[in-house]
Amino acid sequence: MGETLFLAHRVPFPPDRGDKIRSFHVLRALAKLGPVHVGTFDDRAGYGEQFLSGIAASHHLVPCRKPDMLAAAEAMAKGRPVSLSAFANDRLHEWVAQVLHYRPIDAIYVFSGQMAQYIPPHFPGRTVLDLCDVDSAKFEAYGEAGHGPKAWVHAREGRLLAAAEERFARAADTTLLISENEANLFRTRVSNMHQIDLRVMRNGIDAKFFAPGAIPPEPTLYGSGPNFVFTGQMDYAPNVAAVERMVHRILPGIREVHGDAEFHIVGRAPTQAVKALGKQAGVTVWGEVPDVRPYIAEADVVVAPLTIARGIQNKVLEAMAMAMPVLLSPEAATGIDGEDGVHFTIAEGDRTMIGRALALLEDRDRSLEMGEAARAFVLEHQSWRAMLAGLGALLRPPAADPVRDAA
Repeated sequence: MGETLFLAHRVPFPPDRGDKIRSFHVLRALAKLGPVHVGTFDDRAGYGEQFLSGIAASHHLVPCRKPDMLAAAEAMAKGRPVSLSAFANDRLHEWVAQVLHYRPIDAIYVFSGQMAQYIPPHFPGRTVLDLCDVDSAKFEAYGEAGHGPKAWVHAREGRLLAAAEERFARAADTTLLISENEANLFRTRVSNMHQIDLRVMRNGIDAKFFAPGAIPPEPTLYGSGPNFVFTGQMDYAPNVAAVERMVHRILPGIREVHGDAEFHIVGRAPTQAVKALGKQAGVTVWGEVPDVRPYIAEADVVVAPLTIARGIQNKVLEAMAMAMPVLLSPEAATGIDGEDGVHFTIAEGDRTMIGRALALLEDRDRSLEMGEAARAFVLEHQSWRAMLAGLGALLRPPAADPVRDAA
């Protein structure tokens, strides 16, 4: 391997949210293959410089992305997706040009579609575009579920971003998505797959870190329960919608049978709407915590009642790795090839979610067996080493002229 340019829309540290977990492990794997030059945006003061200095041959850290209102104004004026305008930065463009001019860059790894705008049109090496999820579909779903001007903005973003995703995929040598479901979704949204090499690279999990015995028990963390927990980035709209659903439509049904049942919301940056949920009976909003593992381990059931979900939910894999019974929606189970009733419990609809939550509480032996089966599944199928084993081959030029997959 020669040298690699790695572009990401957030600094890949700390690995405390879905996209940063994936980019963190990808960057570490790339650094083992050869020198890596990293261009990215900081989203948390104090972490970026120290981390990148320790792993990258060189780096350029943009202090922050554009404010939403400025990005939206620019996007409307130029007819571009807001997602691209938010991460357009002249200095980063200049830095990329300098790195490509002065360093022997053989490959560019682009993490997220927002960063594909930095790939020069005539780069002679390999380009790998890691879209992770089909973001345009998420915005379309927001538009369909919303109303008024905001719904129009989301629908516009979904439409323009879909065109950009197809354009970027045609320009890349290989495009990666996080699951077969996301790849199949992408295939249905492009005019044709000719000259698009589309592949799946799943998320892994650090099963040594997320392990039942990796932390001491904290039996006084919660009340007597039963206790349900949701973990995640709590300014992310699908997560906000999921906990609102749990509090308003699912927890009351559980508390009709178990009056002392409690729901715990754990994750950084809770919005005002999420904080307000803490006023409801049986609900605690913890916000950011030093280590999420005790909050998972001391729960009776981990829940993920998402109605909009893209890709693979790391929160689900983390709970499974910790041998916890997980109750989730069909959307949250997408991309995880576990079996309903064996590795987790899937419930569609609020009444079914309530019923299956009560069943997990009633049959503790079955819940324990499900957790043990979940961890065994993660150990066998979801390690990061296995997920990233083919990364080097993606970045090496093929021995002969490539014939791209048109399937």
